[in-house]
Amino acid sequence: MTAPLSRNRDYRLLWVGQALSEAGSSASTIALPLLVLALTGSAAASGLVLGAGAAAQLLAGLPAGALVDRWDRRRVMLICEAVQALAVSGLVAALWFDRAGVLLVVLVIVVLGVCRSLSEPAEDAALPALVPESQLSTAVALNAARGYLGQLAGTALGGLLFGLRRWLPFAVEALAHVATFVALLFIRIPTRTRERAPARHFRREVAEGLKWVWAQPVVRVVAVCAIGLNLFFQAFYLLVIAVAQQRGVPAGQIGVMAAMLGAGGILGALVAPRLHRALRPHTSIVGVFWVITALMPLAAIAEGGYQTGALFAAMAFLAPTANTTITTYQLLLTPDELRGRLSSVMGVTLGTAAIAGPAVGGFLVELLPATHAVLACAAGTALLTVYATANPTLRRLSRHEPAAPAAAGAGE
Repeated sequence: MTAPLSRNRDYRLLWVGQALSEAGSSASTIALPLLVLALTGSAAASGLVLGAGAAAQLLAGLPAGALVDRWDRRRVMLICEAVQALAVSGLVAALWFDRAGVLLVVLVIVVLGVCRSLSEPAEDAALPALVPESQLSTAVALNAARGYLGQLAGTALGGLLFGLRRWLPFAVEALAHVATFVALLFIRIPTRTRERAPARHFRREVAEGLKWVWAQPVVRVVAVCAIGLNLFFQAFYLLVIAVAQQRGVPAGQIGVMAAMLGAGGILGALVAPRLHRALRPHTSIVGVFWVITALMPLAAIAEGGYQTGALFAAMAFLAPTANTTITTYQLLLTPDELRGRLSSVMGVTLGTAAIAGPAVGGFLVELLPATHAVLACAAGTALLTVYATANPTLRRLSRHEPAAPAAAGAGE
């Protein structure tokens, strides 16, 4: 009989360690724009500096996936945590001695972005080696809950600590990375017996990852849907904040509104394993599309931050179920030697949409009244929902399909 995940020592250590790392990163994420604003007095500079981290993560994403498939994944995670701890500690020291400048902040942000581009695919690729196949969907859902919890806790903590001392949120992040490093030291991941290809084949390995992802119909369709949904939702998120500000919603309510999005995600992640088992894969994926499509237009008439926050929570509730279904399918479908590249391709895909979405939202705010812009996002999401619902590849999707392709790929 398979032991529950709560008794899986290696998975527990990974979960707790990464939860600390994510909380620390979220604490500095909210503090970084405040720091740049304090150093430069320019909101535009703050946005550009933060964009450097996202750009670094995207640019490093595809090569990072190939490196993760070449190297020992536990070692990759250890190195990334150590480098992040050192980089953030350097920023803490500079702030302590009042020597911090924008160039140092940019350098630290870029280092953190590159490390994330390596550590996230390494964790994703290592997960099937830590938990049995029957528990993989539960582990994926618990990881999603961990991300929401880390974001909520870190965001609240970061703003509070920055108000006390500028260096405090970054000191917390450095300590969090140290704690994660220690936890990773005690994790046992089975050693892979893979012959490393010559360095000159590296670009070919990157191309192989892209080619493999594109050759899988389900992965390809999911990527298209994910790009569209993330783009429209990120644009919608910015628009809703603009509508709230126009209507004079207090800043405190806007903060609660954003927190309710995370709370809905946490609740959804807790029930995701059960819903994943109860629903057909197609239903669990398109369900989140239909819920978001139905609720988006209501944001144009919602009164106050609390009503809008309730809409956010409802929109986020089914997202972890869809993510659990998709991620579990992809990990089981993909041969072990390609899992790092799969994760990096999907990460770059979603990251591109996350960056483009606010730009689209800003363009719509300039072009249309805010409420009309919200309805435009809703219309785009509705078209995407119809596509996902009618798509024959997704309709034929079965949770039992991946076993054969994964076994065949692993033996090649």
